[in-house]
Formats: sequence, structure tokens, C-alpha cells
Amino acid sequence: MRNQNTRISFSARLPDDVSGIFAESICAVKYSNKPFTDIRESILEMIQKVKIQTWREMEELIYCYIFLNSSEVHTVIEDAFLSLLFL
Repeated sequence: MRNQNTRISFSARLPDDVSGIFAESICAVKYSNKPFTDIRESILEMIQKVKIQTWREMEELIYCYIFLNSSEVHTVIEDAFLSLLFL
């Protein structure tokens, strides 16, 4: 029987092979009712704050989002990234 008063802590960690501009990034866990919108806004925020300038940096960002999220969210992540190509 589980103790109903047990506290559970969640954290996220970037993969060990992430380097460059994302190496010092902090991961945040977020629960969302609007995953497409929230992920898209998060991606835009990262692009602006980190000042992504190359396709290699964008690939690394995509890799981080895919690595940090469950497979159920991968299609949403892909759609959010693709939607940014047509800004």
C-alpha cells in the first residue's frame, strides 16, 4: 500500500553528449493542456534567448526536446518545429 503523504520529485537532465550553446541549459518540467502551443512557445523562447544561428544548433535543440520528452509527445514536437519554418 502506498503512503498517500509521499512526496515525489521530478527533474529533467540534458543528455551527456549535448555541448555548445545548450550545455549549461536548465530543463523545466511542465504539464500542459495545450502541448503544441506550449512546446512551440518554448522552442521560440530558446531560439531567441540562446540566439540560435546555425542549422546545427537547431538540430541540437530538436535533439534535446526529443530526448527529454516521452514518445507520445514526439509528433507534437515535430509539428511545433515544422510550424516555425513558415514564419
